[in-house]
Amino acid sequence: MQTIAIPDWLDFPDLEKPYVEQIYDLREPKVSPGRVHARLQLRLASALDLWASERGEVGTEWRCYLIEGEERASSLLPDISYFSFERLPLSLPEDARERPRIAPDIAVEVLSPTDRRRILEQKIALYLRHGCRVAIVVDPVKRTLTMHRGDASVTVAATGKITVEPYDDLTLDCDELFRGI
Repeated sequence: MQTIAIPDWLDFPDLEKPYVEQIYDLREPKVSPGRVHARLQLRLASALDLWASERGEVGTEWRCYLIEGEERASSLLPDISYFSFERLPLSLPEDARERPRIAPDIAVEVLSPTDRRRILEQKIALYLRHGCRVAIVVDPVKRTLTMHRGDASVTVAATGKITVEPYDDLTLDCDELFRGI
C-alpha cells in the first residue's frame, strides 16, 4: 500500500481546540460537544470497540486525510472511526496508521445543535467516496440513527437492537446507548 503525501496546507496540528476540519476549500471548526454528545460518543465507541476486537481499531476524533482522486483534498475528524486491519494493516508505517489517507470503514457523527446539514452531507459523501462502508449519523434530539451506505440511506428510531449493515454481526442496543439521556 502506497503512502500518499499529505500537503502542508492540509496537515493540521491537533494540539489545541477548536480542532479544524478541511472540507475541500472550506475550513470548519469542529463543534464543541456537550454532555449528551459526549455520552453517546463514549457509549458508541465502547460498543464498536468491543465488536471490533481482533478485526480492527476504533478511535474517537481520529483524523483521516481524503486526498486520492480529489481535486481538492479534505481532512476530517469523525466523532468515531473504525478502521479494519484489512484496510489499515498493522504492518503500515506508523505515520500511515496515525494519519490514515482513507476514510474509516465505519464513520459515526453524533449531531450537535449547531451542526450544519450541508457540511454533514459533504462529509458523508467524502466518507463513502473514500471507502467507508457505512456512515452513521446519530440524532440525539430525534433519537434516530441514519445509516448511509453507497447510494442508500436508512433512518431508524433508536430503540431496541439495530443491526448495522453490511456487518451482520454488529448490533447496537439503542436502549442502552440512550439510557439516561
